[in-house]
Amino acid sequence: MAYSCSLFHSSLASKSNFPLLHHRNHPKFNRPAPIVISCSSSSTFDPSSTTSSSNNNTPSPQKNRRLADENIRDEARRHRSTAKNTLSAKYVPFNAGPDCTESYSLDEIVYRSRSGGLLDVQHDMEALKKFDGAYWRELFDSRVGKTTWPYGSGVWSKKEWVLPEIDPDDIVSAFEGNSNLFWAERFGKQFLGMNDLWVKHCGISHTGSFKDLGMTVLVSQVNRLRKLKRPVVGVGCASTGDTSAALSAYCAAAGIPSIVFLPANKISIAQLVQPIANGAFVLSIDTDFDGCMKLIREVTAELPIYLANSLNSLRLEGQKTAAIEILQQFDWEVPDWVIVPGGNLGNIYAFYKGFKMCQELGLVDRIPRLVCAQAANANPLYLYFKSEWNEFKAVKANTTFASAIQIGDPVSIDRAVYALKNSNGIVEEATEEELMMQWHRRILQECSFALILESH
Repeated sequence: MAYSCSLFHSSLASKSNFPLLHHRNHPKFNRPAPIVISCSSSSTFDPSSTTSSSNNNTPSPQKNRRLADENIRDEARRHRSTAKNTLSAKYVPFNAGPDCTESYSLDEIVYRSRSGGLLDVQHDMEALKKFDGAYWRELFDSRVGKTTWPYGSGVWSKKEWVLPEIDPDDIVSAFEGNSNLFWAERFGKQFLGMNDLWVKHCGISHTGSFKDLGMTVLVSQVNRLRKLKRPVVGVGCASTGDTSAALSAYCAAAGIPSIVFLPANKISIAQLVQPIANGAFVLSIDTDFDGCMKLIREVTAELPIYLANSLNSLRLEGQKTAAIEILQQFDWEVPDWVIVPGGNLGNIYAFYKGFKMCQELGLVDRIPRLVCAQAANANPLYLYFKSEWNEFKAVKANTTFASAIQIGDPVSIDRAVYALKNSNGIVEEATEEELMMQWHRRILQECSFALILESH
């Protein structure tokens, strides 16, 4: 079954390099879904704690209730396996060649390679491949909608692919993820001429931002580092609003101090309230996001403050789970196109990484083509793409309605280019006039993801 995907603006379909495919009815999306309410359930199985290589050893979850005097963390401890963990992950230089021997433990505080380049989290793929794609699909699907700690989270339901070695007691989670994929019937028919328009709204989260997906991973690892007595006093970030909201919320839950640098007079009241209410130390700086980013990098290099921006590759490990979740919600069928708004450009790579892991581990047989959508007033990646990847130049980002992606010197430019090249992807832009449409403005301003499928 083939699909076409489109997101973010109807004008995208008219661009010469973005083909619009025909559609026909897809019976899968017309059948009603059952609703089941369950008091509690538990599962004793943790594949990160098994040495078996069998692909058919998934035990049935237990149906017993929790004990009256225990919560979900207590229940998880009671059922925890004592078998040796066989899965692992480490930092490696981003896009390093096969001869590269440089690597770091995830318990080290490091953001750049020795050459100054980006880092990436590399999983032990051979250990993961001991279980086939059907096994992983069944395991991930079995955790959806449950309260079992920590697997009820849309991120931690993929724990083995995120932070396989972290103790569940160190995880800081608000059961983020599992966000809705809804059918925008009227909008699709009226504005795009599409019969099936589907919107993946990752902003349905604790703080109203998809960045909760990455922050639960980063703050959980910081929680672990502090228990290991590593020199981490607090966590800091530069932000246009959403990152600071997510960071402050998860740090507050863990009792970890947080500090955020915000560009003065460029943050909405709604975005400013959350870090203040969550007890973060908030500094309003007379500069733009890029200036705040430069400052937080200097601060975290000199002080025991852990960097929480997407330069830190731990963030992307959580954000990649949204891509896996999309595949789950479409019964593991792969859309032709997935389109993501791009500012600091970590998310387009995170999506690529999630899709690519699913392909490499046999859950799907291909990956979708990716599209990064930028505001015309902050479009360095778009200009780079139009130059046929010949020369990248940072830009001075002008004011845009899509304030969350008003970034002219994106940290993850190399990651984004890698993702687009390896997915045969493209980049598009939207003018301020196009962004004036309220639906599009909300999608970009909240930096939510949308996925639109039309069957044919």
